[in-house]
Amino acid sequence: MMSKKLELIINSAIKMANERRHEYLTLESILFAMMDDEQVVEIIHSCGGDPEAIKDELREFLNNSDNFSVLSQEQIEILSKKQFVDDELRKLAADSGISYQPEISLTLQRVIQRAAIHVQSSGKKHIRGINLLVAMFQEEESFALYLLQKAGIQRFDVVRIISHGLDKAVTQVEPTEIVEHDSDEDENQEGSAARPKRNKALDKYALNLNELAENNKIDPLIGREEEIKRVVEILCRRRKNNPLLVGEAGVGKTALAEGLAFAVVKEQVPEVLLDTTIYSLDMASLLAGAKFRGDFEERLKNVLKELAEEKESGKENILFIDEFHTVMGAGATAGGSLDASNLLKPWLSSGRIRVMGSTTHDEFRKFVEKDPAFNRRFQKIDIEEPSWEDTYKILQGLKTKFEEHHKVKYSNPVLKLAVNLSERYITDRKNPDKSIDIIDEAGASIQLMPANKRRANITKKDIEEIVAKIAKIPRLSVAAEEKDKLKNLKDNLKLLIFGQDKAVEQVSDAILLSRSGLGNEGKPTGSFLFAGPTGVGKTELARQLSRELGCHLERFDMSEYMEKHSVAKLIGAPPGYVGHDRGGLLTDSVKKNPHCVLLLDEIEKAHPDIYNVLLQVMDHGSLTDSHGRTTDFKNTIIIMTTNAGAKDYEAGSIGLASTTGSRESKRDKALKNFFSPEFRNRLDGIVQFNSLSEDLIIKVADKFIIELETKLASKNVELVITDEAKAWIAKNGYDPKMGARPIARLIDNKIKRPLSNEVLFGELVGGGRVIVGLDEGKEDEKELKFVFEN
Repeated sequence: MMSKKLELIINSAIKMANERRHEYLTLESILFAMMDDEQVVEIIHSCGGDPEAIKDELREFLNNSDNFSVLSQEQIEILSKKQFVDDELRKLAADSGISYQPEISLTLQRVIQRAAIHVQSSGKKHIRGINLLVAMFQEEESFALYLLQKAGIQRFDVVRIISHGLDKAVTQVEPTEIVEHDSDEDENQEGSAARPKRNKALDKYALNLNELAENNKIDPLIGREEEIKRVVEILCRRRKNNPLLVGEAGVGKTALAEGLAFAVVKEQVPEVLLDTTIYSLDMASLLAGAKFRGDFEERLKNVLKELAEEKESGKENILFIDEFHTVMGAGATAGGSLDASNLLKPWLSSGRIRVMGSTTHDEFRKFVEKDPAFNRRFQKIDIEEPSWEDTYKILQGLKTKFEEHHKVKYSNPVLKLAVNLSERYITDRKNPDKSIDIIDEAGASIQLMPANKRRANITKKDIEEIVAKIAKIPRLSVAAEEKDKLKNLKDNLKLLIFGQDKAVEQVSDAILLSRSGLGNEGKPTGSFLFAGPTGVGKTELARQLSRELGCHLERFDMSEYMEKHSVAKLIGAPPGYVGHDRGGLLTDSVKKNPHCVLLLDEIEKAHPDIYNVLLQVMDHGSLTDSHGRTTDFKNTIIIMTTNAGAKDYEAGSIGLASTTGSRESKRDKALKNFFSPEFRNRLDGIVQFNSLSEDLIIKVADKFIIELETKLASKNVELVITDEAKAWIAKNGYDPKMGARPIARLIDNKIKRPLSNEVLFGELVGGGRVIVGLDEGKEDEKELKFVFEN
């Protein structure tokens, strides 16, 4: 593909050939048009040629006047007449609107093809004028090459300038100057790829934060008075005057450096810093295009030399390096020990330059702290997450910027809500970054609305919707409307879970206590142990609870964690073990869905070491994985189910009539023997589930039948079950020891399986009506019968 600049060159050459009524578009026409390309002109200048002289000779050649000196007078007169006729024809064609398109000569076709192959092999995307210039040197019979060689321009010099930015006329390069090029820059920056630039290294590889602040491209720093004071104290030291800002991502480390530049411009700093210029080093630019050994080191040394020379001349400056850990190992070659950090060491210890860096705690420990000789040259400053009040002040100070950008208004209650919800629901990030993101995205959401629906003010509902999207939770979980859902939570669960009213009330009350804000904020929303016989609704209550609250259900079958090493599956394998890079199943799932119901099914089957892991989750609402990352469980409802003690509850007392009190006592004793006191003490409650009576089994059967009716209705099948059939299902499916599961199995075997054949191949293929009743056999031999109606 040709670059836009080359397309303009070819169009210009075609226009010129059209005006001269040339039959072919030649190489000389292209070279003549290329004399207006800044890149080509700079290369010719660097090779010692005169672009204007070449252009004049090409003009004479194209006008057929360059050979007049060797022609006879008669030939000259003939050519003059021919040129006069051509001029008249050109005028006539222009007056009549006739356009003429010359054909591309074979020579030019070869040059373009050669340039395209070269560009493709080098991994570039666009053919530029300088690529055509190189390809011309293989056309030895062309007049274009004759002119280039006549001007002293050789292919080797052109290629060397394009590749390395070398100028054969310049043998000495000042240490404060950079002469290099990136041959793959964007075509929009015309002339930047092939032109040997002599810009200062600081201008090329660093951003002047003072200039950005003067142009209002930097936000002001709000608060952080103590941190700024500490930074200024370190900067004013005679030696080792290099502060290193260390803090979690999003707490405002980069903003502090930019805010310092803003304060310098506004003259809001101590007198010693009033004339200081702050530069932000662009490490990516230093590394980009450094193809040969020594390129990176030379660039960095030039930057450091310029900083030192400015200081010697009386100009104070500070070099800010964001993501400071990137200097560790930057520019190092395989087997070599010289990197950016080692290049910086002598400059830092002497005090010739001042460097301010920023990095996170993890990167500081991983990279910087491992090099004591480098680390001692910096003074570490811990940047903590701002308080609620400071975050609110920051939003107040920045809201004008966002109001101008999004054309909306933010009220103070909206800003307060953004801070509150960010602290409560977005737990994996830090303020003020997450609060700023909320108000910014809320403004962007208004801009995406149609013009007739766009509002001028951001509402609390907008903030709630954005927080719900970021935290991946239902909007009702962060909205005021959640009160209505919580108010009816208890009644709704009782309609779905039969015979376990006490368990439902205990769970609902604990959740209401947490949602009201009166519970322990450092613990999960709730931690419960559901105990009782199998099939009585322990798992079903957890499932229905997640549906009512509108949150995700994360289920772990603890029978898969019976071995001692299974703990590593939950929190991640320790370093050096297989799977260390995968993370833990439990921590990753909760990190992905922090607002969830966490169901640990059949907890008694897990290895005892897993109970110890759960202790800190239930007590502090957090869990640290093998990578040192903390997962927040404060918005999680933890439910563990167990069948421990169920056998003791069902068994009667030996030699005496079984009483409910004695059975409950045995059940509680079994739970105490199985679970340690510290484990039971951290639970919000041990919820006991009762066995299902025969009356409740009928309700359970109705529930399963309603679910089946809903499925058949989607296939245009109406299911009708008589009361006698329902009673038969309840009677034959009732097992006090097995709970509701025998009912489900009976419905599967006696109703679903016969109907499946009819739906696929029989009476109900196209829909219909089926009535399920009892046959007229003996009482003990009665079976269900099906009557189909189309």
